[in-house]
Amino acid sequence: MNESLPRERRQVFDPPPISRWGRVWRWTLALFISGVAWASIAIWQWQNAQWWFWLDLGLGVAAAVLSTRRRQRPVLVALVTNAVTCVSYSASGPATLSLFSLATRRQWREIVPVGLVTLAAGLIGLRNEPDAQRDDFIVTGPALVAVLGVIIAWGMYVGSRRELLGTLRERADTAESEQAARLAQARVSERTRIAREMHDVLAHRISTVTMHAGALTYREDLSPDQMRETAGVIQQNAHQALVELREVLGLLREGPGDAAPERPQPDASAVGALIGEARATGLRVEAAFDLDVDAVPQTTGRTVYRVVQEGLTNVRKHATHTAAEVQVSGRPGDGLRVVVRNKLPLGQPASVLPPSGLGLIGLRERVELAGGRLDHRITSDRDFVLEAWIPWPA
Repeated sequence: MNESLPRERRQVFDPPPISRWGRVWRWTLALFISGVAWASIAIWQWQNAQWWFWLDLGLGVAAAVLSTRRRQRPVLVALVTNAVTCVSYSASGPATLSLFSLATRRQWREIVPVGLVTLAAGLIGLRNEPDAQRDDFIVTGPALVAVLGVIIAWGMYVGSRRELLGTLRERADTAESEQAARLAQARVSERTRIAREMHDVLAHRISTVTMHAGALTYREDLSPDQMRETAGVIQQNAHQALVELREVLGLLREGPGDAAPERPQPDASAVGALIGEARATGLRVEAAFDLDVDAVPQTTGRTVYRVVQEGLTNVRKHATHTAAEVQVSGRPGDGLRVVVRNKLPLGQPASVLPPSGLGLIGLRERVELAGGRLDHRITSDRDFVLEAWIPWPA
């Protein structure tokens, strides 16, 4: 039956490796069982039939050696070790250990035949005792059945627990792998979106350079001032294109459609419109700008826009009925500081940070690629704060 299952499913049933302590207590218990079972008849064997004494001891040692292979051949080992208990009382411990190990597999088609053989061997062993009486089977027979039932039930419980732990471990590993894949996908998606934005910006600047260069090529009536002005435009756009291209080096595009042009990407000057759009949807937003947004470089401004956009999106998702504050400040050389703050909804514990979604992960990737840092926290006043610092070259 296990052969028809997928390999990944069969591995759940594989028993875990036995530790050194596990081996010690198992063999201690097995030797104790053998000693108790053999003690009552060993003296009689030595005094009346020494051949039986040595046969009993030899079969017990052989059963102990054979039981070390109980995980490789569980049915065969359990069958042989329990069968020899009909003449060897010292084999009772290894036989019990093998039967218990077989029961952990929880396969009735294996347990039932071996259990019947064990019961028959036990009854024969009781019958072979020197002072055995026919009436003793009325008591010893049901007692033997009860002992076998306890051993099998205990083994099946241990096997069920192993299967449960194996399943939980497999689910945990799968969930961890899926989470890692989602995080990687979020980072790749953010890098791809940045690459698309840079494609559009560079295409715009290069087309401007091409247009003015073409004018210089075909226009012969331009004055020296007009030529200098046109050359200045070409120089400025080419320089800015090189700066922005340097910032996006290392970003890899994924998929054949990533180079498709998109609409012009917003920058810091569009943050006001973004806040107005949020207010139009019913969100209460207070904004404070301690800088000239038109002076912010376009690449840095796009990161500022994305930080504010993600912050307001989180407010809209998780704290719709609370007010939000947006603060943007900074100056060239010191960097830009963007803070989006909102109150926690009533009933949400303030001691636990909400788990980071894929949006925040992608946003952190974008901010770090720009050379900045992103942080989110909950203050003692039950405010959720999303804060980003982005470098602003002098």
